[in-house]
Amino acid sequence: MDEVATDKQMARKAAYARRKPAHGTGLDAAARENLLALLRRHPAQVIAGYMKIRTEIDPLPVMAELAAEGRRLCVPVIVGEGLPLAFREWTPGSALVDGPFGAVVPETGDWLEPEALIVPMLAFDRRGFRLGYGGGFYDRTLERLRAVRATLAVGFAYGAQETAAVPTEPTDERLDAVVTEDGVIRF
Repeated sequence: MDEVATDKQMARKAAYARRKPAHGTGLDAAARENLLALLRRHPAQVIAGYMKIRTEIDPLPVMAELAAEGRRLCVPVIVGEGLPLAFREWTPGSALVDGPFGAVVPETGDWLEPEALIVPMLAFDRRGFRLGYGGGFYDRTLERLRAVRATLAVGFAYGAQETAAVPTEPTDERLDAVVTEDGVIRF
């Protein structure tokens, strides 16, 4: 294992430990208000959210609100190792099935190309980098989407998930902003 991979593995353990105590404490309500305000100001008509796993902060209430306002929402679907994510349309009440890594995905729905993404994470830093679970799915996806058009990537996290510096590699894509219970951090 190379040095960056080892650093990321150690950083993931520390990030899990920081995120867990923040989860379930009520901080998510303020974070969701901040996320909703940011996305309401953005012109994207197709927005990707995610179905939370473990102690991730839950974007579903924001997604439901945006859907009620006429935006199209979608969630990521892992189609294969080493590939970018695909995005299936999600609406409140969509029939869901088990997907990879413990996340549920819509059973049916259109495949969409998002203009903005709500991105889950384990940790983030003030340079705009995030630490994910190690599959590189969001990095490949953002690279592909941004090669075609400007694509907003908004990390969604608890403030406790901030770290001094996320270990990075040349393939890591930067976020445009991170939203926490404390507000919006732009990069």
